[in-house]
Amino acid sequence: MTAKSKPRRAVKAMAKTVVKAKAKAKAKVPAPKAPESPSTTKTASSNPRTEVLRKMLLERRQEVMKEINGLIGHRMSDEIQRRVDSAPDVGDQALLDTERVRDISIMELRNKMRQQIDEALVKLEEGTYGRCADCGAEITEKRLRAVPFARRCVTCQAKQEMLEKIEMEEEQEL
Repeated sequence: MTAKSKPRRAVKAMAKTVVKAKAKAKAKVPAPKAPESPSTTKTASSNPRTEVLRKMLLERRQEVMKEINGLIGHRMSDEIQRRVDSAPDVGDQALLDTERVRDISIMELRNKMRQQIDEALVKLEEGTYGRCADCGAEITEKRLRAVPFARRCVTCQAKQEMLEKIEMEEEQEL
């Protein structure tokens, strides 16, 4: 295997990964539909807080989708430009590969966030969104704006993080 064929294979593999990521992003998961029968919906759907939260989640989902589409568009235009440019040396190719991996990681994080927002929209329709999974208290709107897919109130989340920190310290001592 020559020194030139190895980077070319990496470029082809990365290009396939970018194309797959673009295909995933195009296959958007539609926002959950509202239940059709008003008799089956909980009273939460008529609650003004629910409508504010729904609007916030949909706006946040739209922002995340714009980021994903922007990253995909940027990656695709970069790929085309690199094919037009002369063959990069090994150092340049390594930098390009690192940038691709970073961009793909960012896209995966954004897609995970989109999935969590979709799950939150489903919970909203079920009437369970905005309630702490541990204590059942209502999660503040301020927290939900910061972390739309929050599953715990600030107090319970702090307790959970403290427990995780203690567990990590115990594992390190062993």
